[in-house]
Amino acid sequence: SMAAAEPAARKRRPKGHFAAGRAKRPRGGGRQLEAGMRGILITCNMNERKCVGEAYSLLGEYGDLLYGPEQFSDQEERLSGSEREEDEDDVEAALKKEVGQIRASTEQKLRRFQSVESGANNVVFIRTRGIEPENLVHHILKDMHTTKKKKTRVILRMLPISGTCKAFMEDMKKYTETFFEPWFKAPNKGTFQIVYKARNNSHMSREEVIKELAGIVGSLNPENKVDLNNPQYTIVVEIIKNVCCLSVVKDYVLFRKYNLQEVVKSNKEDTQQNPSSLTKEQNSKVVKPETKEEEKSSEEVKQENE
Repeated sequence: SMAAAEPAARKRRPKGHFAAGRAKRPRGGGRQLEAGMRGILITCNMNERKCVGEAYSLLGEYGDLLYGPEQFSDQEERLSGSEREEDEDDVEAALKKEVGQIRASTEQKLRRFQSVESGANNVVFIRTRGIEPENLVHHILKDMHTTKKKKTRVILRMLPISGTCKAFMEDMKKYTETFFEPWFKAPNKGTFQIVYKARNNSHMSREEVIKELAGIVGSLNPENKVDLNNPQYTIVVEIIKNVCCLSVVKDYVLFRKYNLQEVVKSNKEDTQQNPSSLTKEQNSKVVKPETKEEEKSSEEVKQENE
């Protein structure tokens, strides 16, 4: 009689299990941006859900192209296979269990791209694993810049984030001393600018951050020089709450501050200027500096005025 009672009990369990799990888990699956992550920071206007969808499809397309299709573990096949026999008489229970396991294993899968809660409105953060965000994003912008094919509607800017630390001056100094080495430590050198944006954070001072980080770049090689018109490298500093997101990008001026809407528009400079290659070699080409009016897309201005 115990054997007969078992399927009923088993049938009930997944339901309660899901309900409890769902109640506890906040929006975004409880995953949020934190120090130690790498990824891609994306700004949009209003529609964050649509932005995440666009990001997955764009990153998926170029990710497969550059790194080949994503590999998944076959652990979930083994899981469901071993337990399938017990419930042959009770198809519904087996099915429910199957769904539960697939759902659980999808949660645990280390996906190449995974949206996490960014901590700011109109900002989407896609965590990356096993890829170079700088190379991937540069490749996407280079392609869009060349083809002038508009591929997204709601995504504005797409900034690679190849390092994150806590947003406190001491943490940032310690972290960037090593982080900046590949570009700026002698014999490497380059002209650079620092762009800074803070959201939902009032304790950091823009001037102090820029001064300290420029000092670190200078100490790695005195030949590193600031150039605000056409730097070879742009140091992107994006602070959200207590997380500081960092990257060093090329072609920031040419690619319209990494704005996917602007980069597909035709500009007369585009014909005179070629994007740098993906390797971290010197790019000595010259770009005409942006005029002040061009500096912000109307969308971004609107966003900042709100």
